[in-house]
Amino acid sequence: MGLQFVIAILLFLFIGKWLDARLGTAPWLLLLGVLVGAGASTYAMYRKAFPPGDSKPPAAPKPPSP
Repeated sequence: MGLQFVIAILLFLFIGKWLDARLGTAPWLLLLGVLVGAGASTYAMYRKAFPPGDSKPPAAPKPPSP
C-alpha cells in the first residue's frame, strides 16, 4: 500500500509539472497535483482497509443463562 501511495503522488506531481510548463502556471498545478495524488491515495488505502459491504455491526454478547 505504501508503494501505491508514493506512485500516485509522483504520477500527479509529474502531470502537474507538465501542465505548469505548458500553461505557464507554475507552481500551482504542481501543488494541486500533489494534493490530488495524496487525496486519491488516502482514499484508495481507506477503501482497501475498510471494504464496502462490511457495514453490519458486530453481534451483541448473549446474557449469561441462570
